[in-house]
Amino acid sequence: MLKPMNGSQVMVGFDGSQGSERALCWAVREAELRRMRLLICHAWDWPYPVPPSGPVALDTARKMAQHVLDRGVRIAREASPRTMVRDRLVVGSAEAVLVNESHRAALAVIGARGASGCSEQLVGSSAVQLPSYAHCPVIVVRRPTVAPGSPIVVGVDGSAASEAAVGFGFEEAALRGRPLLAVYGCWEPEAISPTGTEEYVDQEELLRTAGCTLERTVAPWREKYPYVDARTSLVPRPPRHALLEAVENAGLLVVGGRGLGGVEGLRLGSVSSAMLHCAPCSVAVVRPHG
Repeated sequence: MLKPMNGSQVMVGFDGSQGSERALCWAVREAELRRMRLLICHAWDWPYPVPPSGPVALDTARKMAQHVLDRGVRIAREASPRTMVRDRLVVGSAEAVLVNESHRAALAVIGARGASGCSEQLVGSSAVQLPSYAHCPVIVVRRPTVAPGSPIVVGVDGSAASEAAVGFGFEEAALRGRPLLAVYGCWEPEAISPTGTEEYVDQEELLRTAGCTLERTVAPWREKYPYVDARTSLVPRPPRHALLEAVENAGLLVVGGRGLGGVEGLRLGSVSSAMLHCAPCSVAVVRPHG
């Protein structure tokens, strides 16, 4: 069995759904690559609006929840016999349980949509709440694996959150042996759209400043991970459009929790939220402290 690094662990939420199985596969691989323990969490509660008729009914519900969790543990141990796997069955909502458990995790992984998610939604409530409130980076998984050769794409805007995202992206690229593409969507309405004030904005200076910010953000990580094939891309389009174009064939998109221009008080910025809902690949959300 692999010896965990620094007592850290990768946490994954598992509810038995197909989405959570994808997340479990991803989390197993993360634990292997990072030489960390794997903690599989399952949150359960009495599912009906009326209270249980007695202790037998409640015990039956608990046993069913334990059965789901045991299945997740079996899948993980069969996939990676050398990884130390632990489980945790907790009463409560999935969102609250996972946020609380993230205190003790180096990384949290969750499926884009769980067992209770609406089939018409691309992302479930837990997949939005956990990145918003977790105490560590969170990967929301759409695909269980990263296709060979697919790049890790990172969104950059010069904020502290995007700097943390770049660091996480380089780490993932190094662990997986993948190329990295850092994308800066440089867009100012007055500079790009004919609003009547564009004559007061120097578009060349705007792009030059953004380009310097992009290279300055990436430079220290290039030095730390010289073996990572890292490229940068400055795109004169709104950030969400630039990122969606860049991730068509990506294995993972990494974004900061809230970038420049974010509304004070919001836990998740508009670009990060849009990527969780619209990106075709798995999305990692990273905060400066995570």
